[in-house]
Amino acid sequence: MALQVFTAVTGAGWESELVGALDRDDHGVTVVRRCVDISDLLAAAATGTGQAALLSAELRRLDGDAVARLRAAGVAVVGLVEPGDEAAAQRLRRLGVAQVLPADADPELIAEALRDAVAGVPAPGHDVADLRAALPVPAPPVETERSRGERGRVVAVWGPTGAPGRTTVAVGLADEAARLGVPTLLVDADVHGGVVAQVLGLLDESPGLAGAARQAGLGTLDGAALASLAWAVRPDLRVLTGLARADRWPELRPAGVTAVLDEARHLAQLTVVDCAFGVEDDEELSYDTAAPRRNGATLAVLEHADTVLCVSGADPVALQRCVRALDQLRDVLPEVEPVLVVNQLRRGPVPGDPRQEVGDALERFTGRRPRSYLPADRRATDAALAVGRTLAEASPGSPLRAELRALAAQLAGVPAPAAGRRAALRTRRAS
Repeated sequence: MALQVFTAVTGAGWESELVGALDRDDHGVTVVRRCVDISDLLAAAATGTGQAALLSAELRRLDGDAVARLRAAGVAVVGLVEPGDEAAAQRLRRLGVAQVLPADADPELIAEALRDAVAGVPAPGHDVADLRAALPVPAPPVETERSRGERGRVVAVWGPTGAPGRTTVAVGLADEAARLGVPTLLVDADVHGGVVAQVLGLLDESPGLAGAARQAGLGTLDGAALASLAWAVRPDLRVLTGLARADRWPELRPAGVTAVLDEARHLAQLTVVDCAFGVEDDEELSYDTAAPRRNGATLAVLEHADTVLCVSGADPVALQRCVRALDQLRDVLPEVEPVLVVNQLRRGPVPGDPRQEVGDALERFTGRRPRSYLPADRRATDAALAVGRTLAEASPGSPLRAELRALAAQLAGVPAPAAGRRAALRTRRAS
């Protein structure tokens, strides 16, 4: 049976000749529809009458989200560019188009690329109510000099609702890693209420992550563009601020966020992402629709991170929320294995030795023991928040800062300073 193909290369002078050659010769390809724009192509893909799409880089409103929707519909994508236009080819690859050919390629070669692309695309029919359908398909790496070098690590700082201190931990880890000489990027990806900009005293109206995701969706994001969108807070520390208002969450599409993280791996040795708490499904949105999911950005970060830190409070209510959040995460992303971090550890909320009691409780109900215990130090965190500075600047002798420094060294793969290890030992004895 002939391969059924959509085309969307309107405006190109070679379109008619190419379509005629594919249909006329025995290439095993049949053009079932010539689409006029990206909306027409997406509508045609939803009918299930085609297996592949042939599109040009100049197609208006073509972005990464459109490519992801085509793949979700079971339609493989092959791109065509003007001969010698390497910039257009790179843009298509950033959007997730693996097969890119010059427009003057032999029709048999184009037909073969279409067949290869179809062989690599899963069949349609996923459950539209499955929240994982909101996650993008990872784009193939673009062969550049930078991509062949060492890639940085991404650490997602996540946790249940109830202010367990995700932002405090994320900011502290990024700052301490930078002070250890590790080039670090801090990203605010909290779609419910990101406050990294306010915590650090930065202007929260800057484009930040939303601007980077928008450029990624258009295939124009590169290292220079990402660096220009991030604040240079101090040597080795850049900050990509989050959404100024929570109602702007549709700007953070999973495909765009994933592309930003991939570019961040080239820009920084360590990327720390402050995530929102939600990973549950929205039943009203997910009912028979392809509407954007508010938690899609969070899931994209958690799935593509090298390490996921689950930050829990140290009181009974926070521990219960943590156990339930981990159950939800296991249902949605079973392959993700979070590392537990207990924040705000202090005497009082639990009887006996708080470190031992909290660790035993989490091990009993989650099957994993915390890697790090961060002491409660309200005086230090209040002092830092009051002046829009980090703990290292506002309260350098804080025991909380010492533990964050030791954890940052572990995550970055660098030795912890001797002073930090002694301070951490004193903190453990005190708790």
